[in-house]
Formats: sequence, structure tokens, C-alpha cells
Amino acid sequence: MIFTLAFRNLFHDRIRLAVTLVGILFSIVLVAVQLGLYLGASRMITANIDHADADLWIMPFGAKSFEDGGLLMGTRERHQALATPGVAQVTPLVVRFTEWRKPEGGSTRVVVVGTDAEEGAVKPLSLKTGTWEDIKAPDAIAVDETYLKDLGVDGIGDTAQIGPSRVKVGALTSGVRSFTQSPYVYTPLSRARSLVGAEGSDLATFHLVKVYPGQDVEQVRTSLLNRLEGAEVLTTEEFHQRSLRQWLFRTGAGVALIGGALLGILVGTVIVAQTLYSSTKDHINEFATLRALGSSSGYIHKVILTQAGLSAVIGYVLGMLLALLIVLGSQSTPLPIVMTPQLAAGLFTVTVFMCAISAVSAIVKVTKIDPATVFSR
Repeated sequence: MIFTLAFRNLFHDRIRLAVTLVGILFSIVLVAVQLGLYLGASRMITANIDHADADLWIMPFGAKSFEDGGLLMGTRERHQALATPGVAQVTPLVVRFTEWRKPEGGSTRVVVVGTDAEEGAVKPLSLKTGTWEDIKAPDAIAVDETYLKDLGVDGIGDTAQIGPSRVKVGALTSGVRSFTQSPYVYTPLSRARSLVGAEGSDLATFHLVKVYPGQDVEQVRTSLLNRLEGAEVLTTEEFHQRSLRQWLFRTGAGVALIGGALLGILVGTVIVAQTLYSSTKDHINEFATLRALGSSSGYIHKVILTQAGLSAVIGYVLGMLLALLIVLGSQSTPLPIVMTPQLAAGLFTVTVFMCAISAVSAIVKVTKIDPATVFSR
């Protein structure tokens, strides 16, 4: 009976129902897009860090993120790390912003990532066309297919220029986006040094450390810190979190995305609350009749909460369908929206909570009903 009353109240005025569902739908889509962008940006920022086969990262003091590693380090740090008990391998990595000159004129910024994949530190993510052997060919590099137009090339075999050197697209990755919108250019370590102006040297932006199995990573890290001066040693998780803080919060991007999501929840809550209150007010005499017939306040409250729950479920289904279409449409863009099962479940919880909170105003109105008013009609 509770469900029947709630259903009839909800569908009695179709226009009002439509307004309620639009409010919920708008809220879900806005929250899904904002949080989906946040997740997508987070993955882009930390993809190379998470993909790296390393237990510890040695970096110049004050390095802010993967792309902003600061000054290049020499071989001293690498040799000191190799001499540290428990260290199995130390792999140099060059990461540097530099200029890409397009074949037809003009230029853009790229992030050169230089590594020797045979050592297992950082390999090009998601190779779609070509192999590491193709990237090792003379002048070859790998870029992501998403940025081909921005780089002024069409695909495999096309040439451009980085600094004083000519480069040729030897392989393509898929889905490797850059939060800075400066595409990643993967190439062997020695070629990367040449492209960033460090040819003939042993300079590196980072040294990636692998420890022997069974070794205590924190103990090895402490030993490295005691040996190294002017350098930091972070775990992969610490470097992951530092990069997120740098790009999402110090730049304000993450705050803006989260703020947009909260705004969506607020707008949805206000619209649903207004609709439920108006619906309750229109049916105030019916609720007074139920009270006069002996229905408890709890029973009437359940009717209103069920009505809010129905609104939440219908609005969530419609909102998620639209949100998923937007997510699918964003996959080929430089900033794809991410939807995870956890986010979908969280959105449902938020929607139900939002509608439950919205029902409070209607419940307060019903609580003040005097059953005697039904006899004065």
C-alpha cells in the first residue's frame, strides 16, 4: 500500500514528475562528468609512474612531477645507488619538455621520455602499431595516435624535428594521454639525451631503483638517503601522490572539478526538495485523511520516502544512460572521461541520499498536519 500511494502521488502530475527527473538527471550527469574527468586526469598524470617497474625513484630535490623533474642528474647518484646494499638495479630515465617542429611549419611542445626498455624500467604504454625494435631504429620515436594532428603528422614513417635532430614516427601508442596536453614522445635513452641537448653525457632526470626480492624497501630507501646528497628518494606511491597534488590541486584543476560535482548535487537536491514539498502540499488533505483514519506519522513518512526513492531510481537510470553516452563520446578526445563500477555505485548512493534529504521538507510539512482539518472541509 505504501508503494502504491507513493507511485500514484509521483505520477499524478506528469509535468511535475518530469521536472523532478530532469533535476536528478542534470545532477547525475554533472557529477558523473566532473568526477569522471577527475579520474581521467588522475590516470593521465600518474600513468607513466604506475607503469614503471620500480620500487624507488631517485630524483633531484624538489622535483614536482613526472614531467617536471627539475635539473638533470649525473652518474654519481646512480653509482652510489648501485653500491647500496639491497639494490638490484638502477635504470636512468630522461623526461624533458622540448620543442617539436612540424613538417609543414609551426611548432608545439612535447615531453620526451627516454629509456632503454630492455632494462624494464619504463616501456611505451599501449603500443598499437610497431614494437620496441621499431622505436630503436635510427631517428625513430613513438607517439600516441590521438595527437597526430596536433603534431602535424599522419602516422608511421612521417618525419618531424625535435631540437636540432630529425625524428621519424616508428610506432604508435593508443590511449596514452598527457594532462599537460604536451604529447609523450618515447625513444631510447641515448636518443632522448640527444633530443634534449644532453648528447654524449650520462645525465638523467630520474634513476629508477629495483630492490632484491625480500629486501625491506624502506630500509633500502633510508640507506640511499644517507648516501645521496641533493637528491630525494620516493616510493612509487609517494611520487604518484606528489604528481597528483602538483597538477590537480596546486593548479586548482582538481578543486574546480570537485566543486562542479558538489554544485550538481546541490542543484539536484534543491529541485527534488521543491518538487516533493509542492507535491505534499497539493495532497495535504489526503494525508490529513490518512491521519484521521489512524495512520501513524511513520506510515506517512514512509510514503514520502518511497516517493523520493522512486524518483531517485528512475532519475539515476536516465542520468546514467546519458552519462555513459557522454563517456563513450569522450574516449577519442585528449581528455577522456572515466567511468568505473565504484563511481557508478557511488553515484547511486549519492542520488538516493540526495532524494532522501530532499524529502525532509515534505516530511516536516506532513508532521504539522492536524487531523481535525479533514472535518472542516
